[in-house]
Amino acid sequence: MSLIPVTILTGFLGSGKTTLLNRLLHEQHGQRIAVIENEFGEAGIDNELLIQDRDEQIVEMNNGCICCTVRGDLVRILGELAAKRQQGQLHFDRVIIETTGLADPAPVAQTFFVDEEIGQNYLLDAIVTMVDAVHAMQQLDEHHEAQEQVAFADRVLISKADLVTQVELQALRQRLIQMNPRAQFGVAERGISPMQVLDIKGFNLNAILDIEPDFLTDVQHDHDDDVSSFVFRESRPMDMERLDDLLGGMIQVYGPNLMRYKGVIHGAGLDRRVVLQGVHMLMGSELGTAWKPNEARETKIVFIGRDMPKEVLLLGLSQCVAVGSEATLLQVGAA
Repeated sequence: MSLIPVTILTGFLGSGKTTLLNRLLHEQHGQRIAVIENEFGEAGIDNELLIQDRDEQIVEMNNGCICCTVRGDLVRILGELAAKRQQGQLHFDRVIIETTGLADPAPVAQTFFVDEEIGQNYLLDAIVTMVDAVHAMQQLDEHHEAQEQVAFADRVLISKADLVTQVELQALRQRLIQMNPRAQFGVAERGISPMQVLDIKGFNLNAILDIEPDFLTDVQHDHDDDVSSFVFRESRPMDMERLDDLLGGMIQVYGPNLMRYKGVIHGAGLDRRVVLQGVHMLMGSELGTAWKPNEARETKIVFIGRDMPKEVLLLGLSQCVAVGSEATLLQVGAA
């Protein structure tokens, strides 16, 4: 049986990895894709943001950054997927590993060369890195992980290019080329072709060893300990107008420290979930898939950032519960 091609999809927080992945899974490319996710923080959420009604197998890892301690989970999951494929229990043609935005991609790529069993079943096709045109300059200045993601890339796709000027876009492109002249560059647009991500055959071990000579032996990869995360959960429906007002005020005050926030909202009177996405001062929401008849409806929002006033934000969010739900709760409590 031929080796299974693997694409590592990386990029800093809010660069558009999940959006790209959703577009890719919607494309009629005739291939079944096994997706492995890794989320930073106490609760993953991308499995809810990704489409749910497809054949792709989605496996979520929720152990923090992909580094030496979590690589064991990656090896185990890849091993299980390969075994089930050989036994005919799962049918897929390739694997995409979507890393957390805070991950150094080196340990993930390293897995395919230092683990013999993985090397016998999988072939690392390429590392594809998403870069946020709006925030990339600041992220590259402040975060080693963002630099590593660009340095290791075989292909760089720039997202949110329509939100910056051509002068700013060109300056970013020049900086990226300086950092990694061997990579191919493109702009992530709605009509993106699967061939911009799949079957690139771009990973070159010798090139990686040039920029990181101890790539195959160094299993100690640091992550940014200054970053923390927390999750807001609520089963009662939310008052969308009050929630919009709160979130708007929140990003005005705390936006610079809110590196990433995303979630699914159970809005009062809505039969579809609301998908929230935000990076620093940029925030957007849209209607997602419909709630299933017997599905437990819940609001779950993940916040990732620095020096976040967790208790203040949680209190404010809890006060956005729809009034009818509050009354019901008070009646139950009084009884």
